[in-house]
Amino acid sequence: MASTPARTILITGAAGHLGRAAAARARAQGARLLLLDRDAAALQRAYGDDQGLLAADLLDRAQLAQALAPQIARLGRIDTLLHIAGGFRMGEAVHETSAGNWDFLMDLNARSLVNVAAVLVPHLLAQGGGRIVTVGAGAALRGGAQMGAYAASKSALIRLTESMSAELRHQGVNVNCVLPSIIDTPDNRAAMPEADATQWVHPDALADVMLFLASDAARAVHGAAVPVSGLV
Repeated sequence: MASTPARTILITGAAGHLGRAAAARARAQGARLLLLDRDAAALQRAYGDDQGLLAADLLDRAQLAQALAPQIARLGRIDTLLHIAGGFRMGEAVHETSAGNWDFLMDLNARSLVNVAAVLVPHLLAQGGGRIVTVGAGAALRGGAQMGAYAASKSALIRLTESMSAELRHQGVNVNCVLPSIIDTPDNRAAMPEADATQWVHPDALADVMLFLASDAARAVHGAAVPVSGLV
């Protein structure tokens, strides 16, 4: 009897702390990985010479398509997208928000999803389905002082996720997102040294929820925004 082929999972933002945690969890489940990040050197430091490394700018749709095409040809299919790439900035009141910060956050947290969807969704539809999991933020559920642009950009990602689910659920594609609290990373600990990091969500725990949403066990879950608030 022929064995079932391993799932192929595309992870954006793969060189970051959450990207590495998700890659480790997915690899432990036997998945084949495509590991995408804008920073080729950071990818190599994280994964060595893994043949699934892809350096591409998610804000350049043509570059992204060119990077993915040979990998799809090599592997035959991509089953799952874990869209982790994103960015965070705060500190400006809404009336003081600079065009540069607005564009930075909307590009990384919203436009990047539109671009990767433009490239990948036609492939998922052609093969009969797949899974997409995005990373929103608990802070996007309501506005906070000096966080307007960030909350707006992550809120846009959540709305895009919900819209994609409504568009694709009847064509075999599940689209959901997670809403983490502060993620327990060295960078966040350095930025907030007085905070109690035991209250934050660990990347491994968040990766576990993402991989559940990408699994067959979540086949009936569509358009969900799942809070992942830590405390463990």
